[in-house]
Amino acid sequence: MNIIVCVKFTPDAGDIQVNSDGSISLERAEWGIGSFDLQAVEAGARLAEATGGKVMALSAGPRQINHSKLKKDLLSRGPDELYLVVDDALQDAGTAATARVLAGAIGKLGPFDLVLCGEGSADLYFQQVGLQLGEMLGLPTLNAIRKIETAADGLRVERDLDDEIEVLAVPMPAVLAVTTDVHEPRLPTMKEILKAGKKPVTEWTLADLGLSGGLAKHSAVVSIRAPHQVQRKNIRIEGSPEEAAQALVGYLNKEGLI
Repeated sequence: MNIIVCVKFTPDAGDIQVNSDGSISLERAEWGIGSFDLQAVEAGARLAEATGGKVMALSAGPRQINHSKLKKDLLSRGPDELYLVVDDALQDAGTAATARVLAGAIGKLGPFDLVLCGEGSADLYFQQVGLQLGEMLGLPTLNAIRKIETAADGLRVERDLDDEIEVLAVPMPAVLAVTTDVHEPRLPTMKEILKAGKKPVTEWTLADLGLSGGLAKHSAVVSIRAPHQVQRKNIRIEGSPEEAAQALVGYLNKEGLI
């Protein structure tokens, strides 16, 4: 089974600086594998081990992702190969643009049986890229997947819904977005870390995919700002439910909130 795992490298939330105007600075942020993508990597590694297959990791982003520490960390967790689309035009790419880039890269990777994504990115968590990618590839696509098993005619998956678990048969090739319940990510051993440095890494630009200058029509993030902090007013309303409700409505009306 040939498996492609899409991974997003993201800045550490603890290193993000908020400027006085609410804008966000990532200049001093340490980058790492998105916390929701670690489970997808583990799911891909386990399926490859069970089927004697291969895992190809794929990531797209600005020049910060082209870092030896990041590449080694990802390859030590199970993937056999790593493919990077590195271009500063992807710094603030929206979900549709990101999915378009991933689809273009997957088109260069050759035959595959399964594409895995995390349920959302660790920075913006829009939960859209996996679904948009599946649509662009024209493949069966499901999100909220908590369990994957191989079957004679494809895959058997469990999908976590609000009040029930849906069990489905999925033909391959397919695109699945997995939840954090699918597997506990492994901690790489020293042997795996050393071996990771010898695994192949292929780097592309948007021009290599024929996409340079062609992302603006899909989507882009206009700006990202921290929420404005306000001082709590600590107003406490007492009385019977009827009195409290009346007082609350009166206060909201006075403040121009209703």
